[in-house]
Amino acid sequence: MRAAAGGARTAALALLLGALRWAPARGEEYDYYGWQAEPLHGRSYSKPPQCLDIPADLPLCHTVGYKRMRLPNLLEHESLAEVKQQASSWLPLLAKRCHSDTQVFLCSLFAPVCLDRPIYPCRSLCEAVRAGCAPLMEAYGFPWPEMLHCHKFPLDNDLCIAVQFGHLPATAPPVTKICAQCEMEHSADGLMEQMCSSDFVVKMRIKEIKIENGDRKLIGAQKKKKLLKPGPLKRKDTKRLVLHMKNGAGCPCPQLDGLSGSFLVMGRKVDGQLLLMAVYRWDKKNKEMKFAVKFMFSYPCSLYYPFFYGAAEPH
Repeated sequence: MRAAAGGARTAALALLLGALRWAPARGEEYDYYGWQAEPLHGRSYSKPPQCLDIPADLPLCHTVGYKRMRLPNLLEHESLAEVKQQASSWLPLLAKRCHSDTQVFLCSLFAPVCLDRPIYPCRSLCEAVRAGCAPLMEAYGFPWPEMLHCHKFPLDNDLCIAVQFGHLPATAPPVTKICAQCEMEHSADGLMEQMCSSDFVVKMRIKEIKIENGDRKLIGAQKKKKLLKPGPLKRKDTKRLVLHMKNGAGCPCPQLDGLSGSFLVMGRKVDGQLLLMAVYRWDKKNKEMKFAVKFMFSYPCSLYYPFFYGAAEPH
């Protein structure tokens, strides 16, 4: 079993290195102590680059297919602690499987493979992942981050990591694909992670739903609202609660097929607009939901909260 796992990792590493437009003859056996620190993005470092094992508690990249990473990485992180903290922000996007090369692209930056010089992702790899994942991020109100702008990366005729698994998203979304905001978590931990990722959590009734510019607008009933996590919501927000489901006009949302009863909704406030992150039918018999609501403030949100939430309004 152990030999088979090692063979799989070796094959995956060969696949990654095969994606390089060019690679040096020596990799992990290179004498790193002889390196001179290279400036990355115009910044120089006092410590020479070093080669480290990718730790198991770096889940974004632990299964990427190679064992060793270099520090500083290509995002100017100089310590493993900083890499772990920042990389954890991207786990939700990886879980969405918006593109088959998402992990390869992100790990080429967070945990670059150990070679005798830094190898950046090709611009075409960045563009392919952005095409698959940016619409999903935008649905939640997140722009494609400045640090990942594709013009920063080399063209494919330079030394770089190319597209590996194709230019299409991992699962090309069919017309009937459920809206991203309507994909449900069934465990208390999953619900609490969603609550961590949201500025506010409300138990409410929905009066009506309107379609506007490709979005759905959920208009709350005047009464019977309970602010479970108020966050940045002001009195004027709660007086007439209107939630925008970005790009939600053309996808199904089973929870909203009927509007009777109450709903558990989570969202973010971005540029004065309330964006829907998740919606559930309120079920008082659901033990996982009851547990999540009761203990949401005990959950270690700081380990999950994405750094690109800077677009949200401060609480």
